Amino acid sequence: MSDTTRQPVSMDTTSCDREPIHRPGAIQPHGLLLIADLDTLEIVAGAGDIEKRLSGDWIGRSLDDILGQSMDTALAELVGTSPSIAVLDQVAGVSELFDAVAHVSGDRILVELEPAPPHAPSGKRLLALTAISAAFDRTADLTSLCDAAAGAFRKMTGFDRVMIYRFLDDDVGCVVAEDSDPDIGSFLHHHFPASDIPVQARALYVRNLVRVIPDVSYVPAPVRPEMKAAEGWDQLDMSDIALRSVSPIHIQYLKNMDVGASASVSIIKDGSLWGLVACHDRVPKHLSYETRLACTTLAADLSRQVRAKDDAEMYRQRIRLRTQEDAIIGHLGGLGSLTAFLASTGEELCRMLGADGFAAVQKTELFSSGICPGDSDMMAMAAWVRLRANTQPFFTDNLSSEFPEAKAFSARASGLLAVTMSTEEPTILMWFRAEQLETVNWAGNPHKPAVAGNTVQLSPRASFAAWSETVEGRSVAWSLGEVEAANRLQRRMFEVQQRHRMSALNLELIATIAEKENLLVQKDFLIKEVNHRVQNSLQLVSAFLGMQSRESGNDMLKLQLSEAQRRLAAVSLVHRRLYSGDQVQTVDLARYLEDLCTDMKGSMGQEWADLITLDLAPVLVATDRAVNIGLILTELVINANKYAYSGGAGPITIQLAQVRNTFRLVVSDKGPGKVTSRQGFGTRMLNAMITSLGGVIEENNTEPGLQVIVSAPVQGRA
Repeated sequence: MSDTTRQPVSMDTTSCDREPIHRPGAIQPHGLLLIADLDTLEIVAGAGDIEKRLSGDWIGRSLDDILGQSMDTALAELVGTSPSIAVLDQVAGVSELFDAVAHVSGDRILVELEPAPPHAPSGKRLLALTAISAAFDRTADLTSLCDAAAGAFRKMTGFDRVMIYRFLDDDVGCVVAEDSDPDIGSFLHHHFPASDIPVQARALYVRNLVRVIPDVSYVPAPVRPEMKAAEGWDQLDMSDIALRSVSPIHIQYLKNMDVGASASVSIIKDGSLWGLVACHDRVPKHLSYETRLACTTLAADLSRQVRAKDDAEMYRQRIRLRTQEDAIIGHLGGLGSLTAFLASTGEELCRMLGADGFAAVQKTELFSSGICPGDSDMMAMAAWVRLRANTQPFFTDNLSSEFPEAKAFSARASGLLAVTMSTEEPTILMWFRAEQLETVNWAGNPHKPAVAGNTVQLSPRASFAAWSETVEGRSVAWSLGEVEAANRLQRRMFEVQQRHRMSALNLELIATIAEKENLLVQKDFLIKEVNHRVQNSLQLVSAFLGMQSRESGNDMLKLQLSEAQRRLAAVSLVHRRLYSGDQVQTVDLARYLEDLCTDMKGSMGQEWADLITLDLAPVLVATDRAVNIGLILTELVINANKYAYSGGAGPITIQLAQVRNTFRLVVSDKGPGKVTSRQGFGTRMLNAMITSLGGVIEENNTEPGLQVIVSAPVQGRA
């Protein structure tokens, strides 16, 4: 089937995202679950055929007694750690051995028991993992790596079909590699809509790296004995339980795919879910705990290789672009005039960034080369894009979605990359990519039908037959390396042009050179004087705060004044960095936060010198956003000092990373965790700044300690 347009969907697509899949109140019956009081270890509930497989009388007995081992060591591992998990000794059942794992959920300790394999693991598995790891390292690129991974996981698990399933930027999934029995059918290169794996399911995949459904036709084993509805076992958080019963929607989803058993292994890159190793079998199949651990190890190595391949590809692209950039800038040096350069090098500029057309607008002049829209359209587009590309590049692979007038010429320009060169009259440089009609193969129709009435009945897709649609109005996406190259090119063009202009002015104005240089000296002096005065003013305010703090007899006031000094220091540091460098629009957030932490350690006392640990990746942000981020970090460190260590010193870890177009700032301490809800001035200021960034804040008790995660877009909205 084929379709050329997407029809609107009237169903609330977030309904699946709200299903409480972490609280099913039941388990898969191939194993057993024991639930005991965390303090007394008395068993209060369980699930599965406990009477026949483990012990006839189990309610009210101690875990030590029923498991035949002391729980003291396990409790020491479980309490105060994150994640709370402990592997126990094997447990002897009525006629079988069980692998046993313990977890903590609230005030309960949960022990899950799964049948142990008949033979103890041998050294062959370790040797196999070593060989697979070496094979991953030898692959040339990401495609061959995923192909090798599909084969390796299929050999390890024995499933009929193993797919490497990658999440794209819009959370749509795509099968990028597959190893399967020829008779089972293939989903290679098929896409799956984001709704197939809801938000809360993706979160659990990050938390639980391996998930197994040995038999999709199982009958859930509910937790028993039953409780009152308000206190039912469906309120028990079973997020970390491998035996956790699966959503009936997902079970039907697998049955619709003619799958008898499934397993998934998470591929985590930079703390986010990059993809899954998805395993299917036509008949029931179980993976032992030992095999799942081996899969986890292999997936971790695969994740490292995915990152390495991505980094290597980005490096190769940057080297290629830099070489072409140097050649193009060499032409500008020889031609001298920017006008002559733009008129003669359009084709090279197209080839450099893999564009179909290039255009430059300088005052009222238009220079174009390759496949471009009409002249009037390009002039209108230059006026529209000028403000959007004023300080940083503007790029899109779906131009008509942001500039509706582009629908008229989408065949010629569905993709646009634009930068503004700050000359006397700004010069707009624009690269175009033509529309690329793309046939996307889906595993079934991804567009859910409308549902009549006000109630949405959650149900899985019924068909996975190949379904295709033609995507219009889009071009090949611009890579990060290409965007960086365009931005760097306009800076270098500006620098070369400025040198030419200076040479020409020197020849023309030789009679007045002394006066000109005097004016330049005065201008430089004024800039430095203004900067000096601003810095003096900030330091003066900080000094006044310090004097008032020392003279105050009120400890609370001293603390508040000290916090104010740190906040002021965060603002002052951005100012110093801006006017000591060449770039005033953007700041390297990693260098800024590193300097800020150095200043804070000095102001907080010598005892903090070795207690703040930094893991900061380079992230380029606009100056105004850097000020807010610095104040947020200052506030989080103040909070850790105040609440985690009661004003004393203690270890703090600060991490910064970029995931796609979002930065993540993580501040962790080893204190008692979040024990109260804080609503003071600092908290209100913190929330206001995060809101202004368009971000969110999460707080996780890590037992011990509190982990605060601030996520926000790297770039603010235009």
